[in-house]
Amino acid sequence: MCSQQMNDLQDPRPDEVFDEANLAAFLASELEGADQPMTVRQFTGGMANLTYLLSFGDTRDYVLRRPPIGHFAPTAHDMSREFRVLSVLNPVFRYAPRIYLYVEDPSVIGAPFLIMERRRGVVVRHAMPASFAAMPNAARMLSEALVDALVAFHAVDYDAIGLSGLGKPAGFVGRQVQGWYRRWNAAKLADSPVVEELYSWLVENMPESPSPTLVHNDYKLDNTIFAPDDPSMMTALLDWDMCTLGDPLLDLATLLTYWTEPGDPEHLLLLTPMPTGDYGFLTRKQIIARYAEGSGRDVGDIRFYQALAHFRWMVYMQQMHFRYARGMTKDHRFRRLDETAALLALSALQASRGEFA
Repeated sequence: MCSQQMNDLQDPRPDEVFDEANLAAFLASELEGADQPMTVRQFTGGMANLTYLLSFGDTRDYVLRRPPIGHFAPTAHDMSREFRVLSVLNPVFRYAPRIYLYVEDPSVIGAPFLIMERRRGVVVRHAMPASFAAMPNAARMLSEALVDALVAFHAVDYDAIGLSGLGKPAGFVGRQVQGWYRRWNAAKLADSPVVEELYSWLVENMPESPSPTLVHNDYKLDNTIFAPDDPSMMTALLDWDMCTLGDPLLDLATLLTYWTEPGDPEHLLLLTPMPTGDYGFLTRKQIIARYAEGSGRDVGDIRFYQALAHFRWMVYMQQMHFRYARGMTKDHRFRRLDETAALLALSALQASRGEFA
């Protein structure tokens, strides 16, 4: 994810550096202002794609995104897909950042990458920004803006902007279940009866999907940017590399999966990328109701989608641990994510029973 705050920046991690001189020489004739001296900083947020701030002199900033180091699922971290989507989505969906360049040639920095605009603002993660904490109803405004932006995104006419071939919506949910189960089997270090029980439940309880829409596939609070003085004003939605055509309720369920309320299990309160406590965020039921009213969609099967979203989160954590265990990354944040994955598997079962409605 591509946090835009200065306090989310650091020098590139030692195992995630690239040839800056080679990149600077390449970009000098490709981007406006890129003929100035370049400095590189790395955004600290996120645990998958690597994101860097490129500053040219004192006048131009760009964001570079590339896949993570090591092996990963063939359909994950697709920079070409992100470029394709943002190229046509930016003019019709104001939260989509402008894209400038996609480079497939790995000789420049060691991997394909894209260059996009930098959108400034605040990314709300584990703590409520001080400016928002001092405002009455800030959490409610953030919540409502998130839901309303999702409704607007799902209303985009994907055929009109040339994205009708982005995915195969028929059978979308079934492919999600089977695809993430394959990823689990590729990343697991031990068998899990809980995961097998969950997988069986998902297979046996697949609902009939509604009409397809564009699906962001990682829609959550910390993938958005807000104006620092207005919690009702989203300025960007980030992380578009998994965008496809499919079931919009999976986006809603993803938002709900990373959403917590006072009284949730401790491990979810620790893991969630949002402020915890009694700030006045909408409850999950209120989010579901607002989305249903704004979109006009039937959300009666949301329990299935929440279980699936928790399942995906669990597998994602296991994949990150697998990369660490196999020496593909030295990022110590991944060291104990197998324990996290085990807890999330239990949460997915709870979601299948309707305990996170």
